[in-house]
Amino acid sequence: MASEMPEIRLPDEMSAVEISAPGGPEMLQLATRPVPRPEAGEILVRVSHAGVNRPDCLQRKGVYPPPPGASDLPGLEVAGEVVQLGEGVDEGELGKRICALVNGGGYAQYCIVRPEHCLPVPDDMEMEKAAAMPETLFTVWHNVFQRGYARDGEVLLVHGGTSGIGTTAIALANLFGLTVIVTCGTDEKCAAARDLGADHAINYKTQDFSARVREITQGAGCDVILDMVAGDYTQRNLDCLAEDGRLVVIAVQGGTRSEIAMHKLMMKRHTITGSTLRPRSNVFKGLVADELFREVWPLAERGQLLPQMDRVFPLAEAAAAHARMEAGEHVGKIVLAMP
Repeated sequence: MASEMPEIRLPDEMSAVEISAPGGPEMLQLATRPVPRPEAGEILVRVSHAGVNRPDCLQRKGVYPPPPGASDLPGLEVAGEVVQLGEGVDEGELGKRICALVNGGGYAQYCIVRPEHCLPVPDDMEMEKAAAMPETLFTVWHNVFQRGYARDGEVLLVHGGTSGIGTTAIALANLFGLTVIVTCGTDEKCAAARDLGADHAINYKTQDFSARVREITQGAGCDVILDMVAGDYTQRNLDCLAEDGRLVVIAVQGGTRSEIAMHKLMMKRHTITGSTLRPRSNVFKGLVADELFREVWPLAERGQLLPQMDRVFPLAEAAAAHARMEAGEHVGKIVLAMP
């Protein structure tokens, strides 16, 4: 049966940002939508802030559609207060401050969330920071530590060191005893990455990152690479990967096809893997959330793990937030604040 607890009075309508048609940032339009109602096993969150991520930009362009059953609104992470429960959800969830990974719908005042995909927001953490954490934490933890098997003492190479993913990878690498090398597109961003804790930062526009990694590691190479580029980066990645190294691909900004020298892969026993998070099952995401809660979230609760914030835009300026992300001007996370 549905919860019999007195629930918070909700409006019938809410402000949201829609994708009016595939295209540029100007295709994001403020609209009025009915407030969604949670079904069995779901909760409704009054959103305080929502994170902006590159998959949102891809969805806006029409090349990354939401999975079946998900909201057509962009937005993959939110922070806010639980205001309504679907059937079968524990009554103790009502009123909690949470941040969560969602399949879509984050660019709105209210969003449907799975309770098993939530993390509790500490009392002293600002909601804008909480909203900036789930998507990158789930992505980096799963790909670097679960798929890449990174362990203390190893060397991690991360492309895009000042992106949301990159800054989160730097933070986790520092906390879990990894040496981290990043690539960035300007000397200023390299300096910013070092300030955030990167041990080495390479300007990929002025230096051969593969040669520089071999130099930094005295020829041994790095143990794990988190790659968002693919394309012609793949062989260059393998060329600076240590024996038994793992290359984990999470995006294909450089192209969907790569040509590699298989004999080199065989000689050095390399592993190439990759993943996309959004289409994975609710059960899988719940398992990742559970591991994050045990292994990582205590660090956030103690203030040892916080996101690097770039800018907070009002919901109505979502187009400007996308434009900033696509211009590559940001260092860290971009977040939207609800009205």
